[in-house]
Formats: sequence, structure tokens, C-alpha cells
Amino acid sequence: MRAVTKIMIFDDNGEKFFGEGPAQLLHKIEEKGSLRAAAMSMEMAYTKALSIIKHAEKALGLPLVIRTTGGKSGGGSQLTPEGKEWLERYEAYRNACIQANSELYLDFFPQQQ
Repeated sequence: MRAVTKIMIFDDNGEKFFGEGPAQLLHKIEEKGSLRAAAMSMEMAYTKALSIIKHAEKALGLPLVIRTTGGKSGGGSQLTPEGKEWLERYEAYRNACIQANSELYLDFFPQQQ
């Protein structure tokens, strides 16, 4: 038996805009250098991936991804410095919450050690 912690971030209207899915999408963009390739690797429609990014950017009020359109030299996507910082802070917060939850779980259910 174990406790599971899932961290989701909601906007002022109560709508979820960030969690593990968007975090994974940002990592895939960083890895693949393309929003389309990131979406494909997650078996997600490009339009869905773009919608996730735009929703998060609107809620945060900052750009997470720089997108360049294709053409002769091809397009691509990369995280902005703000996007990288947001992702790092989200993951640090998530990890701290998971650690705290694990410790609290053992405090309340010591027989589960």
C-alpha cells in the first residue's frame, strides 16, 4: 500500500492548466525540437498539444514555447527561458509534495513501513 500524490495547477476560474501531461509535453518538445514530433511521440493530435500549450501560456501570462513555422529550412519549437524555469519550478514543487506526502503517510500509517 502507498499514497500517491498528483499535482495539478488550476487557474483562477478553477480550470486545470498544468500537471504531469503538460510537463511531459514540454520535455518532449525539448527532446524532439518540434511540437508536432512531441505530440506524435505522445500519440496526441497536434491541435490538442497546441491547445494545451496555449491554455497554459494564457493562464501563466508568459510564453512557454517558441514556435517557428516550416518552410525551406523547416520549422520547430523550443522552450523559452521562462518555459524552462516554469517546468523546473513545477517539478521541484511536485517532488517536494511527493516527499512530504510520503513522510506524512508514514506518520499516519506507521504499520505500512
